[in-house]
Amino acid sequence: MSLIALFGAFETGLVYALVALGVLISFRILDFPDLTADGSFPLGAFACAVCMVAGIHPFIAVAVGFAAGCLAGILTAWLNIKLGILHLLAGIIVMTALYSINLRIGGAPNVPLLGTDTVFDIFTPLLGRGVWQNTAVLLAAVIAIKLVLDWFFATETGLAMRATGANPRMARAQGIATGRMVLAGMALSNGLIALAGALFAQLAGGADVAAGLGTIVFGLAAVILGEALLPSKNILLITLSAIIGSVIYRLFVMVAMGSETLIQLGLKTQDLNLITSVMLVLVLLVPKAKAKMKQQRKLAS
Repeated sequence: MSLIALFGAFETGLVYALVALGVLISFRILDFPDLTADGSFPLGAFACAVCMVAGIHPFIAVAVGFAAGCLAGILTAWLNIKLGILHLLAGIIVMTALYSINLRIGGAPNVPLLGTDTVFDIFTPLLGRGVWQNTAVLLAAVIAIKLVLDWFFATETGLAMRATGANPRMARAQGIATGRMVLAGMALSNGLIALAGALFAQLAGGADVAAGLGTIVFGLAAVILGEALLPSKNILLITLSAIIGSVIYRLFVMVAMGSETLIQLGLKTQDLNLITSVMLVLVLLVPKAKAKMKQQRKLAS
């Protein structure tokens, strides 16, 4: 494994750590099975890329991508809360619609960012150029966002949102506007996923309409793997586990793609989503295997 490949895996893992945090909010905190992620990720990428091509500052472009993702999340939640459409179906509807919207925004299946300064270039005078530069910037951004989320979920609003996902009936009995909490949580969830898409577009040098394929699978795998490695009910460790799960999962994918055995079997780069899906199945088996081993230890003692 070369140093460049290793840092590349870390970079992608850190970008998708934001996806994992978004998925964590929807699936774990709100208990809202959301499939909008596959559309929100490229939405953030296209919104950011189009802004940058128009000469807008990279940081503002990233903020626009985040805002676009928030709107997508609000739409999904609105379809569920106001129109009574099933969670999964609402996510599928918005995800499908976003494919066309992304093409409308970009005007083409992809928007290149050749010769355009990115957020990573802004830090070049401070960090210098090197294989670790992008990783350092992404790591700082992910840590900052994690700390903000930790603070938010300790506030009254954050606790109300967590209560909404844990027991909506009890939350309503306590006077919590659960509908508003779901709308806010879904906006934050998809905003983070779109933010990851915006950063990925700047990292990859452009936005592509197919970039969102498998986003929800990756996010779920990162969350589940993180929970298996670092089980906890403390929000500080829960968010940390999602980040760690994303980085480790990406490293697993990189190792699998570079495996001589898989190459000999005829697997290529285009089989990435297939490998990711198979690895998700294996990750899902980890908690069950741990529970079974724990039960066997109890019986043995």
